Amino acid sequence: MSAPLNLAEQFRLWSRVAMLVGAVLLFVPLHYLWRLFRLPSPWPRHFLGTAARIVGARVTKIGTPLRRDVFYVSNHLSWIDILALGGASGTAFVAKAEIGTAPVVGWLAGLNRTVYVKRENRLGVADQINQLRDALEDAWAITIFPEGTTTDGKSLLPFKTPMLRVLEPPPPGVMVQPVLLDYGDAGEEIGWIGQERGVDNARRILSRRGSFALKVHYLEPFLPSDFPGRKAIAAESRRRIEAALVATLGHPLRPFAFAEEGIGYKNPPRNGEGDQPKANGGG
Repeated sequence: MSAPLNLAEQFRLWSRVAMLVGAVLLFVPLHYLWRLFRLPSPWPRHFLGTAARIVGARVTKIGTPLRRDVFYVSNHLSWIDILALGGASGTAFVAKAEIGTAPVVGWLAGLNRTVYVKRENRLGVADQINQLRDALEDAWAITIFPEGTTTDGKSLLPFKTPMLRVLEPPPPGVMVQPVLLDYGDAGEEIGWIGQERGVDNARRILSRRGSFALKVHYLEPFLPSDFPGRKAIAAESRRRIEAALVATLGHPLRPFAFAEEGIGYKNPPRNGEGDQPKANGGG
């Protein structure tokens, strides 16, 4: 069980929930209105950017994001990554299939053209790649988190390559742009890691005091044809993100561990009721 919230924390939690509901009531009808007239809808991007600010993120873009025909490859700390990146660039995402079935969150993610994949469904990889290729044709930008889980902002896991098969061979004109998400000193607190349940993570973040800086570093893009094959593309993306992260931290990366005690919260019971613990990965 997570620790009970005091009155100030409850006030912050429910105030932010109310503002998020207000943002949904404002932007979703506008989105459907634009779709009704078959117009390109800017409202998912505005909603995600607004939601990121409501939950406390003060997003700064560093570098120049490509606007279209781009495959963003990013490190991953939190569900807030999606709000920040979507708000900053209007990108669509590749996410775990479980996100698509989550109440409200799955519906909102679907409005932003999210592609859902089942990482454990190895026999269905080809179909998932086809979905991703279709999404890349329909969307000007798409983002993947190839670590396959969320970390603490001071580590970087090996990049998994199945979703990069869409770049074998790369569609004409498509570039790859690595992205570094830097939460600074707040990263270890914000990160959704270990066995923390999703509802507890959201509760903890929404009741948190104040705001936090989130710098989105758009690194130098490259042609995937210059690094043939998904493994080479993943390696080059990771190399660039690691170099930028080390430069930002000012020290080498550390091995990733589920250090819940070190960042101020504990594992819930494994047999608790409600939302299941997050085992080895977030959104």
